[in-house]
Amino acid sequence: MILFPAIDLKDGRCVRLKLGDMDQATIYNTDPAAQAKAFEDQGFEWLHVVDLNGAFEGRSVNGAAVEAILGATKNPVQLGGGIRTLAHVENWLAKGLARVILGTVAVRDPALVKEACRRFPGRIAVGIDARGGKVAVEGWAEASTLGVIELARKFEGAGVAAIIYTDIDRDGVLAGINWDATIALAEAVSIPVIASGGLASIDDIERMTLPDASKLAGAISGRALYDGRIDPREALAILRDLKRRTADAKLNS
Repeated sequence: MILFPAIDLKDGRCVRLKLGDMDQATIYNTDPAAQAKAFEDQGFEWLHVVDLNGAFEGRSVNGAAVEAILGATKNPVQLGGGIRTLAHVENWLAKGLARVILGTVAVRDPALVKEACRRFPGRIAVGIDARGGKVAVEGWAEASTLGVIELARKFEGAGVAAIIYTDIDRDGVLAGINWDATIALAEAVSIPVIASGGLASIDDIERMTLPDASKLAGAISGRALYDGRIDPREALAILRDLKRRTADAKLNS
């Protein structure tokens, strides 16, 4: 179970949006590379980055900031936002990303996602962002008619490394993760699922340790970390203890 700290990039700065609205952005750091290093120093082992401008424009916009992040941290980095072609995927992976996240293109062109998985095994994640149970695309600006599980099942057996599921109605408002929908998704597919959107407090970290959440690969936290609602040391200690208990249980089974 991994806790992924989030860096959302808008105009080269670290921000958090409210309900996916670009006009409701709170700036938390003007130096994304320094923020990435700070997360590493706090003990996090992964980093989740989103190019928000890119998600809306369909191309990489905050490339310089992402490259600075890659140069500042030893942690593996996953990036989403504006990655719409195989050339985009190859370019970013060549720059040192651990994996790329494909969202809008997963709806528009599932075959491209499957081809990316074939070419770059273990390095392609699918981002499924939903509002009211329906998948949203183009930086959450457009709704589709696809259901979350319906879309996820298109990629069974394709080699997708993870599905990152975001409940837009909870994103950036500290309402708590939509555990019911996230766990239902994890139970419906064999692909690892990462929860995103709404993680609010240490209670959500504790919730990650309950048996029904064991199918999840992790969760992403943004605003709660920036606002100090979650102590990184406490959160990571809880998850390390979960890892230890899980390992002990396997040894004794």
